[in-house]
Amino acid sequence: MSSLLDWLVGLMRTVGAPGVGFATALETVFPPVPSEAVLPLAGYTASQGHYGLVAAIAWATAGSLVGALVLYYAGARLGAERLEAVADRIPLVHARDVERAMEWFDRHGRTAVLLGRLVPGVRSLISIPAGVNRMPLLQFAGYTTAGSLLWNGLLIGAGYELGAQWHVVEVRAGEISNVVYVLLALVVVWFVVRRLRRRHRSA
Repeated sequence: MSSLLDWLVGLMRTVGAPGVGFATALETVFPPVPSEAVLPLAGYTASQGHYGLVAAIAWATAGSLVGALVLYYAGARLGAERLEAVADRIPLVHARDVERAMEWFDRHGRTAVLLGRLVPGVRSLISIPAGVNRMPLLQFAGYTTAGSLLWNGLLIGAGYELGAQWHVVEVRAGEISNVVYVLLALVVVWFVVRRLRRRHRSA
């Protein structure tokens, strides 16, 4: 991961703010590339005078939108029917679970996309159900841009202010990410236990 970050730093220093956009698009499509590291690093690079702070935030937000649109179209191409077929092949999961998820997204999709962009581990993946559910494209783009602007502004601004200590942001954001991952794991465990109990009662 350090070699990848070194490469991204070189890109941002050589290309300037558009390099921040490319790096952000990359981390949006490939979650293993953490925005918690890329964005503060972009802020630090801005503090060294390689590009402006506003330009970094603007390009990062544009990159976030491009990456989110890639995942949105991936979800749209997958479609609800294919997703239901896949769900039926997964133990303890049924097509009806996908239908319920889509019904929930119909009611809360805008909030999910906006707030999802602020949640580590969710911010990239939220684009896929939006695509599956065929959320109106302009609506998706608007809420994605708003959420990304806030997230990018916070992390890039923090990296800019901290300068050489930008890694402090990565550490703190990483701690928050770990909490989110634990909560998501607990939700999965709860779902599995509930489904097993229901199957046992109906047996």
